[in-house]
Amino acid sequence: MLGTIADWVGGLFVLAGAVLALAAGIGVLRFPDVLDRMHAATKPQTLGVLLLLAGVALRLRSPADVGMVALVALFQLATAPVAAQMIGRAAYRSGRVDRSLLDTDELAGR
Repeated sequence: MLGTIADWVGGLFVLAGAVLALAAGIGVLRFPDVLDRMHAATKPQTLGVLLLLAGVALRLRSPADVGMVALVALFQLATAPVAAQMIGRAAYRSGRVDRSLLDTDELAGR
């Protein structure tokens, strides 16, 4: 009984993660500028991958598999914010960011 409930919850997590990943992909295609696309590529995509991994962990349930899924989740959480920051800084330095849309421009003096 408990295994069946875990399978259903895992399936819901996988479905929710897939929907968030789809929304992130649509956002990358539809948003107009670099910063909006960067937001769409990192925020919902990271949550979508974490939900997908949680669903996989609930389905597999063996300690070795759950440990591997946890390592993948940790790597995702460690790399996505760094990649977004580097993309944003590169876009700013190359002049692809409309500075009039920024509330505060912390890099203006550099």
